[in-house]
Amino acid sequence: MTTDVTSPPRPLGRDAPSEQAGVATHCAYCGLQCAMTLTGASAADLTVSPRRFPTNRGGLCQKGWTSAELLRTPGRLTTPLVRRDGQLAPASWDEALDVVSDAIVRTQTAYGRDAVAVFGGGGLTNEKAYQLGKFARVALRTSQIDYNGRWCMSSAAAAGIRCFGLDRGLPFPVTDIGSAHAVLLLGANPAETMPPFLTHLVRAADAGGLMVADPRLTPTAAKALDGGGLHLQLRPGTDAALALGMLHLAVTEGYADRGFIAERTSGFDDVWAVAAQWLPERAERVTGVAVTTMRAAVSGLARARDTERGAYVLSARGTEQHASGTDTVTAFIALALALGLPGNPGTGFGTITGQGNGQGGREHGQKADQLPGYRKIDDPEARAHVASVWGVDPADLPGPGRSAFELLSALGTDGGPHVLMVHGSNPVVSAPDARVVTERLAALDLLVVSDFVLSETAAVADVVLPVLQWAEEEGTLTNLEGRVLRRRKALDAPSECRSELEVWSELARRIGCSTDFPTDPRVVFDELRRASAGGPADYSAVTWERLDAGESLHWPCSAERPQGTPRLFLDAFATPDGLARFVAVDHAGPVEADDTAYPLVATTGRVLQHYQSGAQTRLVAELAAAAGDMFVHVHPDTAEAAGLADGDRADVVSRRGRTRAVVRVDDDMRPDVVFLPFHWGGDARANSLTHAALDPTSRMPEFKACAVRLEAVA
Repeated sequence: MTTDVTSPPRPLGRDAPSEQAGVATHCAYCGLQCAMTLTGASAADLTVSPRRFPTNRGGLCQKGWTSAELLRTPGRLTTPLVRRDGQLAPASWDEALDVVSDAIVRTQTAYGRDAVAVFGGGGLTNEKAYQLGKFARVALRTSQIDYNGRWCMSSAAAAGIRCFGLDRGLPFPVTDIGSAHAVLLLGANPAETMPPFLTHLVRAADAGGLMVADPRLTPTAAKALDGGGLHLQLRPGTDAALALGMLHLAVTEGYADRGFIAERTSGFDDVWAVAAQWLPERAERVTGVAVTTMRAAVSGLARARDTERGAYVLSARGTEQHASGTDTVTAFIALALALGLPGNPGTGFGTITGQGNGQGGREHGQKADQLPGYRKIDDPEARAHVASVWGVDPADLPGPGRSAFELLSALGTDGGPHVLMVHGSNPVVSAPDARVVTERLAALDLLVVSDFVLSETAAVADVVLPVLQWAEEEGTLTNLEGRVLRRRKALDAPSECRSELEVWSELARRIGCSTDFPTDPRVVFDELRRASAGGPADYSAVTWERLDAGESLHWPCSAERPQGTPRLFLDAFATPDGLARFVAVDHAGPVEADDTAYPLVATTGRVLQHYQSGAQTRLVAELAAAAGDMFVHVHPDTAEAAGLADGDRADVVSRRGRTRAVVRVDDDMRPDVVFLPFHWGGDARANSLTHAALDPTSRMPEFKACAVRLEAVA
């Protein structure tokens, strides 16, 4: 798997403000990890200014500009809370940790090791993600650990491993996209989810080569149309049919790169046996995307490939968050391989990572089936290596556990966990079929939540532990391009707040574990380096000193590749024979069909001002005011048929629950589709509607398509 180890060129872009003396760090939010400088002596006077960096080119979005407000929110948790007589009440750390450690010992004695479970988050630093996996498997000795990243990148990751032998969101620097004349975005809306990313799409947009496949005319799709590009407005859940129809066109109209297919891939004939049946007219009937639009998209990618070596296909959650998400991404990888894009300079296939440490968070042990370095937990060699670093017997390490939704839906059941520890996640709002998850949380003997705000999940916990915010801690994160970054401390936390590293170390001691759990993140990172050595995500040559000296290090970064690996697959893919794999898949469609009782398809997504479950951004007054209340986008004809007008309140009802929202009539919506953002809780929780059918490979739930109806609210 070679690879280019040169550093990407310094990007051009609009000038950032002059950099002040302050602490250089990175944004608290998305996987772009924009660079910023924090200036000020305390939370009260801390200010944010953007910093020139390849990812954000001196820009920030509204969330980044207001990120310091979260550090001084009145809702900040500053003392442990323990539930007494049905109410959360302040407690000392000793009391809170006694409650937790006593419950762990008592529960595991009564029901076994797997009766205690852990649920992590894609926003935790690399050090905390690593230590959480170690704590679960060495101190608790439970197999029951997974994290909310299962609902973010798992389908793209599974498809990448299936086809390329390796998963890294972007196997090239994001700056490479800036040279492209054609970019096909699949279910991605960076204009709202990560606005500075748009600076890398300017050339493609100006060339009329920005193409967006999305059921909605999002701001990103509108930008594509403004520049003469394309909007492929497909019906939710028909993405694989679109991919197969476009692949059919690529082959039959002479755009396939036959030399690349012969020399650098395997399995094409098996894929073509399926794609040959997907005549473009058939794909149009299923997806709603016109044959002429599909043809223009394929020819646009091929033209940019041939004339400028600048063509990329990028997937995101809209394409991936389906019960067939792995196969859908696999189908689009097949399209990209047929065009000869992956593994060549100036072209490629990648995935836009969502959460702040969505890449690093899935590499070092939070996933149910994984050990550090992106190793599989059922691989004997991987178990032996990691066990040697941890100083334990490999036989004592548990095997694979339940995936995220399976774990949550088993809580409090016979054979399921009775104690759950949640870190950096808010599943009461973010889980699919969230009413079921909320009921299962209530069935626990003990729910422990570590957070810095009282999220909806923390509000129903038995113990709440106040932990550090992003500007109060040291550590590293890994962004969407596999670039390891330094998070730096800018101010002291309130005196009663602690790092999760301290919490896990103390709990391990209290439950009788003799293994060392360091509390210094630098020490933890050095251990992570050793644990990852030799694995697919090898960090062994990455050091804090190198990062602090300004080196830009993309994994794998090892003794063999000491300068890191910005560009993967240039000479070979990470498969045993070095060839990328075409894998035959077919269109399945949404698990749940619409009918006369539920005639519409609901799809969910984000808005500019909010992030994930909104637990943080809803506390920032500027963001909350700009976003307004929960809403549902509806086509005018659809609204009229339901007796609704713009500004009315409506219930969106599925077979699982209902969500209350303000109607926003939108001429650009498909008449058979409604859109809801998922940032609100309570009656406005979008995931009261969504379906928990799981992808058989990635265990990704079906977030992006469920059958609903609209009901007027008096």
